[in-house]
Amino acid sequence: MPKNLVIVESPAKAKTIEKYLGKDYQVESSYGHIRDLVKKDMGIDVENNFAPSYAISSDKKEVVKKLKALAKKADTVWLASDEDREGEAIAWHLAEALGLNTLTTNRIVFHEITKGAIERAIQNPRTIDQNLVDAQQARRILDRLVGYELSPVLWKKVRAGLSAGRVQSVAVRLIVEREREIQNFESTSYFRVAAIFSNKEGKSFKAELNKRFDTEKEAKDFLEKCKSYKFSIGDIDTKPAKKSPAAPFTTSTLQQEAARKLYFNVGQTMSVAQRLYESGQITYMRTDSVNLSDEAMSLAENEIKKSYGKEYAKRRKYSNKSKGAQEAHEAIRPTDMSKHSGGADDQQRKLYDLIWKRTLASQMSDAQLERTVLKIETPEEKLEFVARGEVIKFEGFLKVYLEGTDDEDVEEQEGMLPAMSKGESLDNDNIIATQRFTQHPPRFTEASLVKKLEELGIGRPSTYAPTISTIQKREYIQKSDLEGTKRNYTQLILKDSKIAEKTLSETTGADKNKLMPTDIGSVVNDFLVEHFKKVLDYNFTAKVEAQFDEIASGNEKWAQMIDEFYSDFHPHLKDVEENSERASGERLLGQDPESGKNVYARIGRFGPMVQIGEADNEEKPKFASLQKTQSIDTITFDEAMDLFQLPRTLGEYKGEEIQANVGRFGPYVKFGDKFISLDKGENPMDTTLDRAIELIVAKEKADAPIAEYENLPVQKGVGRFGPFIKWNGIFINVNKKYDFDNLTQANIEELIEDKKKKEREKVIHNWEDAGIRLEKARWGRFNLIKGKVKVELPKTTDAAAFTLEEAESIIEKNAPKKKAKPKAKTKAAPKKSRAKK
Repeated sequence: MPKNLVIVESPAKAKTIEKYLGKDYQVESSYGHIRDLVKKDMGIDVENNFAPSYAISSDKKEVVKKLKALAKKADTVWLASDEDREGEAIAWHLAEALGLNTLTTNRIVFHEITKGAIERAIQNPRTIDQNLVDAQQARRILDRLVGYELSPVLWKKVRAGLSAGRVQSVAVRLIVEREREIQNFESTSYFRVAAIFSNKEGKSFKAELNKRFDTEKEAKDFLEKCKSYKFSIGDIDTKPAKKSPAAPFTTSTLQQEAARKLYFNVGQTMSVAQRLYESGQITYMRTDSVNLSDEAMSLAENEIKKSYGKEYAKRRKYSNKSKGAQEAHEAIRPTDMSKHSGGADDQQRKLYDLIWKRTLASQMSDAQLERTVLKIETPEEKLEFVARGEVIKFEGFLKVYLEGTDDEDVEEQEGMLPAMSKGESLDNDNIIATQRFTQHPPRFTEASLVKKLEELGIGRPSTYAPTISTIQKREYIQKSDLEGTKRNYTQLILKDSKIAEKTLSETTGADKNKLMPTDIGSVVNDFLVEHFKKVLDYNFTAKVEAQFDEIASGNEKWAQMIDEFYSDFHPHLKDVEENSERASGERLLGQDPESGKNVYARIGRFGPMVQIGEADNEEKPKFASLQKTQSIDTITFDEAMDLFQLPRTLGEYKGEEIQANVGRFGPYVKFGDKFISLDKGENPMDTTLDRAIELIVAKEKADAPIAEYENLPVQKGVGRFGPFIKWNGIFINVNKKYDFDNLTQANIEELIEDKKKKEREKVIHNWEDAGIRLEKARWGRFNLIKGKVKVELPKTTDAAAFTLEEAESIIEKNAPKKKAKPKAKTKAAPKKSRAKK
């Protein structure tokens, strides 16, 4: 038995560390947090200084049992979880659960998983930092109090099954308020004038007028005057300029740049970065520091000189803008700057490349530029045309990397302008006045939301990804998929002393993969903002984050901070619960012409809907669900009334009735027991019988068998995860190795046999007499199955040694309890009335 037991939170991290430590060290993983607050009574004793009650998570009991046994046999236990507050809390929970002395147990931390960093950590152990643990506990307890107490109020006042959270609700508020800005935005048009000029050598360049016109008449009048104007160079301003590189990556800037350049979402970026960190290729990926160590700067400098030359190298130290930047001591960087590429798969390689380039560029020379501004004037007019050019004199860091931007209105910089002199006459090739429109503020992307949260001081590096993931999972927020509408615009062209007018068209309002609130998200937000202004206040949420930082620094007591919040929050919550009205986001659209009753758009039990009539009338109201593309805030009266015409009977085909309708997954055509989705953008109100039959025939063709195997039909189709074939009730993915449109019998047999083999290999134990089997599951876990009962077992399960007795015991515990048969009713004696005391 090795003398030393090292415990980390990740099995991948354990593998990497084990390579650097000798035979006297055994490295094991806790698989993340092992304990959490119990669910009963929130797991918090409010009357006893908010003392938390923790329990070992059910899927970690075997892990803890194993680690306890190993810890007893080891001479020394080293707790080596990550160096942030979450990591410190994991170390503390391990010490508590394993019966270790928290005041003497060795706690080691490192910012990178390299041999040198691990050895230095072993030589410089410390004890668990209780201040960091308290800061993590304060966050967990405050979030539990807010979530557990607010959520039941939402169930009562809005709809069952909803939830609220301190940071997630503020993030939703940002998105709702931005959407309202967009809805209330009134676009105005203007005319922008650009011209193409050429000098005496015939070299042409573009210039823009330094004024915009409000109306077409103003633009046209200006072009009329330009017919007789003579243009010349009025002024030439040439100045040297420079561009400096961006700082190395923090968590939020990595998330933003990976979104812009690699199209990764926030969660994906963190998952890929985690794997790069655990394999020892980059430093810790949860940090808000932009610092680089002296060693890292030296490594970067050497690599720059070696790869590009000494003139490209410039040491730089960056300072943090974030007040609370104390989660880690260094920015995200490669552990070995001489390693130009890294990662085990395509996503890791792309992210590593981004991190390597950003780190290297941060230690490189400025790019030296020359910027030229030409002013083109005419004696008859005060207005000027302006041409801008930029020439790179020395690439500097641009040789490696340029930071992206979220600004959708950034115009591309012009290139080099031709050589000209002041007073030189110019020929006017054409002048074009183009109608443009003011634009509403852009919707948030995941990356720009992270940027905004960071600017406001809300959340910390470890919270961005889970916050954005949570508000989408809870369906408060969705990704936009707006097709946009056609809009005409006017263009006036002056050429050869004649003005031509063109009407062109463009698509406006199209938006993809931006964050938009759902109806339920808007209703919940409005209720919380109305009744819990303090919790939803941006400054308050930022102040709470600052208080967590103070607790981590030992300057504030966590229980006192929680008490200050809760003593105000709890009584107010009870008042809201008892006295506030229900919220449904109700919006009056008009009156039904047939019944004269009011028509509303509102949130109902099953989601957003329109309703004719009041709920308290003798006659029940009529309801219709909104389509996916509709919302309570924007649906019109006519659109609402159309919904009451659904389902529409279109006619018959092969003796079966055909209907058009809208369901949970969008508009569809129903034919017999078949439900056939309409194409994107198709409206069930416009669907004709011919179109429905066309869809039915296409569906029948797609469902027709393409072959037989073992006397069973084989069908093919394309689903959510790509092309597949279906045989004997089994769906089999068809990869790019095969020509899906021209599958041969041999291809089909190979695919089916491969699938059957995988299914056989998946089964570890099959106790047929008991009807129980143990199978491999995703992510290294296992599934124990009996009939409809499926129990997921952790990665730590010793599957090969698993016994039938263990299986039966687990199945029995997890099987649904049978409901007791109701007793036969007997005639009850008449109740006596209770007299008031």
